Amino acid sequence: MLNRKKPSLPAVAGAIVAGLWACVAVASAAAPDTSAAGKFYRIVEGKVDARTYNGFRRYHAGCNHCHGQDGMGSTFAPSLVTSLPGIEDFRRAVSDGRTNGTSVMKGFGDDPNIAPYIDDIYAYLQARADGALGPGRPIRLEN
Repeated sequence: MLNRKKPSLPAVAGAIVAGLWACVAVASAAAPDTSAAGKFYRIVEGKVDARTYNGFRRYHAGCNHCHGQDGMGSTFAPSLVTSLPGIEDFRRAVSDGRTNGTSVMKGFGDDPNIAPYIDDIYAYLQARADGALGPGRPIRLEN
């Protein structure tokens, strides 16, 4: 029979902690980025890319008055978080406007604060709709 020395409690605890940190590191390395095909946004460790951050800013400067804080809808316009259209329909609606019964949304195709940034706004709303981004001001990734 071999005469083995039992490891001390601090040695065992240290090995367990090291193993847990290794698992966290592997999980973080495996999925630090939520970007995927068809996604306009990129979120890494809870921080958004410049496009998504700009979309947040543009949305809250021009769209939230009707579509509500964080895209959640209001009495004037529907939630864009629960029913975000595809990108082509979104671009068309924002550029040309939309009429739905007595509800009318003007077009923003000539608005220099909205038109060039439609895809940025979509990135922000898509991240919200996917549940990848919560309400409130997001934290921006550093370059």
